[in-house]
Amino acid sequence: MTVEVGIWRLGDKPEKVRFVPIPKEEKLEEILAADLSILDPRLLLIGRQVMTAFGKFIDLLAMDADGKLVVIELKRDKTPREIVAQILDYGSWIRELEDDKVASIFDSFINKYQPEQSGLSLDDAFRQKFGANDLPETWNEGHELLVVAGHLDASTERIVNYLNDEHSVAINAVFFRFFIDEGREYLSRVWLIDPTEAEVKAVEGKSSEPWNGEFYVNFGVGLSRRWEDGRKYGYIAAGGGSFYTRTLALLEPGKRIWVNVPGTGYVAVGVIEGEPTPIQEFKVELEDGSTKPITEVISPLPKMDLAEDEIEHYVKVRWLETTSLDDAIKEKGLFGNQNTVARPKTAKWQHTIERLRKRLRITD
Repeated sequence: MTVEVGIWRLGDKPEKVRFVPIPKEEKLEEILAADLSILDPRLLLIGRQVMTAFGKFIDLLAMDADGKLVVIELKRDKTPREIVAQILDYGSWIRELEDDKVASIFDSFINKYQPEQSGLSLDDAFRQKFGANDLPETWNEGHELLVVAGHLDASTERIVNYLNDEHSVAINAVFFRFFIDEGREYLSRVWLIDPTEAEVKAVEGKSSEPWNGEFYVNFGVGLSRRWEDGRKYGYIAAGGGSFYTRTLALLEPGKRIWVNVPGTGYVAVGVIEGEPTPIQEFKVELEDGSTKPITEVISPLPKMDLAEDEIEHYVKVRWLETTSLDDAIKEKGLFGNQNTVARPKTAKWQHTIERLRKRLRITD
């Protein structure tokens, strides 16, 4: 069924907000180029109108926190077959790019579109965007394909779903709608496939295996989210928007998790003992067995006057083994993913667990 979206203004009587077609999809490209977080806050824009080896131009090229590339192509006036064939062709070119070529694309992008930042390297931009101390061992270990449109027709939807489901191609589609209400303009966004599902395929590729029942977890550290606190009080945490908090719902009490601090390395293995809980309701156990609200034991506190999906959420964990950030485990070939929680189905995940079991001395 073709995806559609509508907005109603609520009052004495609900009134549907008027939809207006996007005048030109070039305008949408300009909007996304100015602020790619509208599409996905986890992406770093590294290229615009990138010329391929066969003379075609990729509308937008981005990178995620794992160094994977994301091809973003606007549908414009192309037919469903044309846009899908084109973005697959771009994918075939992207997958062969070496690190120096990726860096060169970024340099060209900065010099042309952001000359005020001339001299900024891809390494530095990556560190600034993702708060990483260390860089991925290599760029472009995987890639995703994303079709962007002002309207998503049934044929494009069918083709994208088929490639995603039957052939494990990491391809997705998102469409935007413009709305006008009392002189104000609004932009809505709807994904065809949950971005988490599409992204996992970029990691799994053709080597997909049955999930082994053990979760991968990212613990993103920051001023108000310290690994030392999570280690001491037994929890993992995420916040800052639904992109970061929604995958917490995948976790199941009793299941094992392996925790990675992005840019630093793996720091723990533990067992889930609770459900995702907002900061206002989460309590931690102290050494004497008593409990206290987390707001009374950590400092500084995350912002609390935020929307439900923006505030910090916590999940209780019983640690089996932990290590400090200084002793974090980082080796070539270990699994990585930018989602807060993932259920990997790759040979790399099994290899990662085997290595971590040895390094953390886990025997069961």
